[in-house]
Amino acid sequence: MELQNSGMLSRDQLVYLFDRFSFLTSQPEVKKRIADAVNDKQEAVAVTTTIQGEIFTEMGVDPEFGLACLGKVTMEYENDQDLMIQFYGFVAKEEIACEEAELGPEGFAERMEMLQYLEAQQLEMLKHMRDFQLDDQSAVLEKIRQQMESTNFQPEASLLSVEQIQDIVRRGGSPAFQPI
Repeated sequence: MELQNSGMLSRDQLVYLFDRFSFLTSQPEVKKRIADAVNDKQEAVAVTTTIQGEIFTEMGVDPEFGLACLGKVTMEYENDQDLMIQFYGFVAKEEIACEEAELGPEGFAERMEMLQYLEAQQLEMLKHMRDFQLDDQSAVLEKIRQQMESTNFQPEASLLSVEQIQDIVRRGGSPAFQPI
């Protein structure tokens, strides 16, 4: 059987890959496979990439070609919002599978708990920001962006205290927001 090695993966092929990868990485034997590789000092992402290659093969797609296509998804399908959401979900699923293998069950559970706490804090921060003008909201979001960039996108950097937000608003916001 000849494997596809030209063109671009179709939307249906990508959706199949995303769904199949999500299913496989939720299976205990696949989680163990990734964790065993980490314990053997291999990169978790090497195993998830191999799994993606195996899915491409079962789809009739050359694995190297399929992986190369993944690097082009954001350009080829930039106007397909639903597919882009699924693509970023796929990327996140791979990151989670790797993190779970690298941190182990207890460390991963702690990490998820911390991220849920951060998410709740972010929600509270956003609720607090709703009361401000759009220019002030833009200034706050710009400060968060700068903070995240300076910490190499650590999740904790996505929060500002009520005092920090009020300080930004007191200084007069930002001309960053331009209504259309």
